[in-house]
Amino acid sequence: MFEVTKKAAFAAAHFLRDYDGPCSRLHGHNWTVEVTIRAPKLDKMGMVVDFMDLGRALDELLEMVDHRNLNEIPPFTEVNPTSENLAAWFHQELDRRLSPKGIHPHVVRIGEMPDCSAAYWKE
Repeated sequence: MFEVTKKAAFAAAHFLRDYDGPCSRLHGHNWTVEVTIRAPKLDKMGMVVDFMDLGRALDELLEMVDHRNLNEIPPFTEVNPTSENLAAWFHQELDRRLSPKGIHPHVVRIGEMPDCSAAYWKE
């Protein structure tokens, strides 16, 4: 099995609805995103995925969230923009963009602080 990981970062604000604590108020993070792709074999070029293809898809999503209030971006207008929900959203959106090329994210990890992260993957 082969595995590659692409990392990126963005800055955004959010608040948690129905949360009993300071995170119910608008606040910001310097978020990190790590996308891991796995494959049992390499393509004819000797790659799991072209980092350029992965980077373009990730950049499209970063443009949607960078320097914004996440609560104003669907689906986070309805669901809390927690790290867990962000990880699932990035995973689903990357899969939608990359699956026509036969590429599927294995795991997406979102960090909201250097010592806190959440991950999402499909079994």
